[in-house]
Amino acid sequence: MHILWATIIKDMKILLRDRVGLFMMFFMPILFVVVITSVQNSTFELVNNNKISLVIYNNDNDSLSLKLINEISKIGLFKLQISDSAVTENKISSHILSKDALVALVIPKGFTKLIKNKAEEIATRSLSDPDSLNEKSTPLKEKADSLKMYYNPVMQASFRHSVDGALNSAVQVLQGEAIVKKLYEAVNQKEIPQDLEKQILFGQFPISEIPLSSSGNRTVPNASQHNVPAWTIFAMFFIVISLGGVMVREKNSGSFIRLKTLPASYMNALFSKQFVYLLVTFLQATVVFLIGNKLFPYIGLPALNLPADIWGLLTVTIVCGYCAVSYAICVGVFANTPEQSNGFGAISILILAALGGLLVPSFAMPANLQKFLSISPLHWALEAYYGLFLVGGKLRDIWMNILSLLGITALIQLFTLYGLKKKNLI
Repeated sequence: MHILWATIIKDMKILLRDRVGLFMMFFMPILFVVVITSVQNSTFELVNNNKISLVIYNNDNDSLSLKLINEISKIGLFKLQISDSAVTENKISSHILSKDALVALVIPKGFTKLIKNKAEEIATRSLSDPDSLNEKSTPLKEKADSLKMYYNPVMQASFRHSVDGALNSAVQVLQGEAIVKKLYEAVNQKEIPQDLEKQILFGQFPISEIPLSSSGNRTVPNASQHNVPAWTIFAMFFIVISLGGVMVREKNSGSFIRLKTLPASYMNALFSKQFVYLLVTFLQATVVFLIGNKLFPYIGLPALNLPADIWGLLTVTIVCGYCAVSYAICVGVFANTPEQSNGFGAISILILAALGGLLVPSFAMPANLQKFLSISPLHWALEAYYGLFLVGGKLRDIWMNILSLLGITALIQLFTLYGLKKKNLI
């Protein structure tokens, strides 16, 4: 026990002398979590605060085109700019490419007339003899170009689909309103009352959004709940840069050979490094979680709500940290130079993070990549944290994730022992 304690003190002193390494292990995760959470929070609040800029060129200037603009403004997704000048490709390009607006909508001339005639045609066909529905309808005489949506190429596909869906819903409201009016006038020979029109068009069955929770808590998760645990895991595993390099330096300096001449087992040195760096990962998580909980509200970010099961949080943090330490030691054992350790360690962690669902949510990954989720320890750590932070579960609800993480850790430890014996280090 005395030898183990002396080895721990030695490793602590070596770690404390590496001030740059300590700075990187603590400052970089904090900066990383703050930046990623800020970006993700901006995305979450896009509808409420950072609206998409949309410039509308109205070549119709009739009742339904003006009503379309009003419906688009009600959606709440856009910051509207109405342009009265003539539409040209150069004019649109100057708006879009100069980033005055991300999206431009061109309403063609004859838009109102086309919608009305289309509604009248549908109403007429609906009230006509059913046998005539199989006959080819007479094409409309009035033609109009389609609505044209121009967008900046920097806009991601997900946002573009959201914009397209919002604009389509506004057009469908107009078409539905025009069809209902024509049908009512054809049947009752008078205009439809406004209250009935509103009841038909806007009296849809309500949908309530309710987040599921094991504890019954219905709090909607925020960007901090999603990002802080995920990138804390990433920071833990990135100690491979420091610990892997320490292992390589000790091998190359002959420390392992000298240890074999002492009346002590090399396992003392191995357990010492595991203990010291496990403490580092635990402190990393503690610092990041406290910053998320206490500091985030002061810098305009949603506070990280800690789970009710603190013992579950401690257990997941320790198991995740131990897996990260084990992986870092394994990389250090097999690497022959610090460059190999740092290069392979950093790239492998990025790959495991991608496979584990940290970079892209697991449900959004291609089906062939989802098969590899189980091989990434970061996936099981993330699922365990999400079970506590998002679902509101307890330790008994996430035990399968913890067992999977422990199983991967055991395999890493066995592989490390194999490497030590193969290289005659023990």
